[in-house]
Amino acid sequence: MTQQPAISLQEAIEQRRAARSFRPDPIPQDTLTEILRLGVRSPSGFNLQPWRFVLVREPQNKEKLRACAFNQPQVTEAPVVLICCGDRRVNSSEYIEETIALGKETGAVNDKYAEFMRGSIPQLFENHPCFESIEAWTNRHTMLAVAHIMIVAKSFGVDSCPMEGFVAAQVKEAFNIPAEVDVCCLLPLGYAKEPFKLYGGRFGLDKVCYGESFGAAFKL
Repeated sequence: MTQQPAISLQEAIEQRRAARSFRPDPIPQDTLTEILRLGVRSPSGFNLQPWRFVLVREPQNKEKLRACAFNQPQVTEAPVVLICCGDRRVNSSEYIEETIALGKETGAVNDKYAEFMRGSIPQLFENHPCFESIEAWTNRHTMLAVAHIMIVAKSFGVDSCPMEGFVAAQVKEAFNIPAEVDVCCLLPLGYAKEPFKLYGGRFGLDKVCYGESFGAAFKL
């Protein structure tokens, strides 16, 4: 039986907080699987899905990861920590063909579009008109998936804490992460100790949304 969320999408978005401390309670395997399954339904350019996740659950490995993360306790407290990575090798011809084959299996890619992908994807990464580096592109898409995972997790009652406080080179060495793969963030998952940090608020739409051009007044 498919796991069902405990709360609605709106409630999950509004209730999600970055948990700074976790209880030791394990996440049920079915719940964790469903969080990851739904999380990687995230969109990506050309469906290249550059995200890669290392699940760290063994105590000795969490200790090793904590040493790379300025000794932050949530790394060892949480039952699961994801090392969230972006793989720059998605621009290889072999990977492009794998993506095309996947699309053909689902009926989403026909021969005409496959040829378009073969021509357009290498050009995208060669010319990179909307990003400075391949790492910027893979990080962008990986963090979309991370956001999906956090919201899905909260809908199942599982808390999270996106972390930038780590030394990437140390994480890569400690967990055998290839040179072409970049660590975007760490994501502890589990059940938060109460109380949560208070909601910090969000700026109003009139401050962050503009109408038609940057800086112009936004009206609905």
